[in-house]
Amino acid sequence: MLTRMGLFGCISISFLLISLLAYGQETGNDVDDAVLIELYQGARVTDVVDGMVTVGYMDVGVMDPKIAPLWKDVETMEHRFSGIAVTVRYGPTNRPMHPGADLTKPENYEVYRQWRGMWYSQLSAEPFGEFIKEGTVVVMDNKDDNDTGSTGSKNIMDWQEKGAVGLVSAGGVRDIDEIIRQKNPVYTNYFERGRGERIGRNEVIDVQQPVVIGGCTVYPGDVVVADSDGVVVVPRRVAVRVGQIAYQELVDDIKGRRALYEDTGRAYDETVELPEEPATFFKRLGLPEDPNKP
Repeated sequence: MLTRMGLFGCISISFLLISLLAYGQETGNDVDDAVLIELYQGARVTDVVDGMVTVGYMDVGVMDPKIAPLWKDVETMEHRFSGIAVTVRYGPTNRPMHPGADLTKPENYEVYRQWRGMWYSQLSAEPFGEFIKEGTVVVMDNKDDNDTGSTGSKNIMDWQEKGAVGLVSAGGVRDIDEIIRQKNPVYTNYFERGRGERIGRNEVIDVQQPVVIGGCTVYPGDVVVADSDGVVVVPRRVAVRVGQIAYQELVDDIKGRRALYEDTGRAYDETVELPEEPATFFKRLGLPEDPNKP
């Protein structure tokens, strides 16, 4: 006969095994980025948040509302994006402004240029650039890295040329007028923007490691979705099922609003264009036709 402790021990072990099996079933690490990118194309933050709740992730991955778009265009929806996280963390430097030369003297300008070049190439470079590809979201943890503009109007365009679809950062954005005019999708805390350049202010801490932005932990490879409702981060292990549930909700919403458009005589717009039926879409992607069935 089992003792009370033995019984509870068996129950605990069984619960642990069930949890581990469920975790294993949820893993999305074996799904190609391309599949996730297509699955989440056009996804809305609200639908994704609902999908997270449906798989047991209540209030997980939803960034602080202070992380918001720098600009919006509700006609083209160009401020919205979804993609795969590439992460980088910058921190405040603990080095002196310059080891020796008096930079207030014009004759030391060349010394300054050498020091500046060293800082950008060795201490505060962009080593995450090699990981950027089509569908990348650059996720930058640069909180408390001094009044530094780690991102500006040029380098974000460089990242976009490599395939990045947007930037999410804790702050540290400058050249904001140009970024808005160029329509570079950026989500950040506007009140944590940075004005100065990186030299003498910050350094790269690590790349493609977990970062924390807006109260959320983001791992490389997680799915990031951003629109006017904010930013949500979907852990890779549940990204397939969450994406499918979010797509189902989006389709239902489109059908419902389309019917109301018709009833009220409102002209159709892009937001009520009928998408591919969920089961057909999922099958084409090689995913289960119903994410809520074993």
